[in-house]
Amino acid sequence: MYRVFAALDELVTTVEEARGVPMTSSCVVPRGDLLDLLDDIREAIPPELDDAQDVLDQRDELVDTAQQQAHCQLEQARAEAERTVTEARAEAQRLVAEARARAESMVADAQAEAEHVVAAGRHEYQQLTGRAETEAERMTAAGRAAYERSVAEGRAEQARLVEQIEVVQAARAQAARIEEEAAMDVRRLRSECDTYVDSKLAEFEDLLTRTLRTVGRGRAHRNGPVPAGAGEYRS
Repeated sequence: MYRVFAALDELVTTVEEARGVPMTSSCVVPRGDLLDLLDDIREAIPPELDDAQDVLDQRDELVDTAQQQAHCQLEQARAEAERTVTEARAEAQRLVAEARARAESMVADAQAEAEHVVAAGRHEYQQLTGRAETEAERMTAAGRAAYERSVAEGRAEQARLVEQIEVVQAARAQAARIEEEAAMDVRRLRSECDTYVDSKLAEFEDLLTRTLRTVGRGRAHRNGPVPAGAGEYRS
């Protein structure tokens, strides 16, 4: 580029110092010198300027091509995004369906287990109640028999020792004590039976609570994060 500027300066100097034509604004310049300067300028001009001019000439075509490519890529990206969204939605629906099916299966299993535990507890309760009633009746009968036997013995003793009042009173007291002990045994057996049944029902309630919590955690894990405390069973 230095040669270009130097040739241009020399060209300007030549024109300024050229002999003027009288009565006109024209001048007489040496043609050969000017042509040599112009050749120097042409040779000194970098070839990149020609390439740049070609690029400028093809600018509109390049811009149109770039716009078409950009539009094509945009359409492809939009189609790819829609396909990805469709696949993601289908996958999400599949996962939700699987989670719902698994949760329903877990709930069904928990309900079946709960029904089984309830049935077993009811059967055991009925057995315990039946045994307790049988034992209570047996002890009541034994107590009644002991009472009657004691009364009979007391009456016999009273008949034999009618004048020994203290003996008669002792027999009556013994009979009352035996009857009271029999009644206390019956009440104790009933209390123990009720306590045992209540403990079994408490164990079943705890099992059912843990099962429902497990189901809640499974649903929370499949549906994503949930607020603290959500899905827990509260008795």
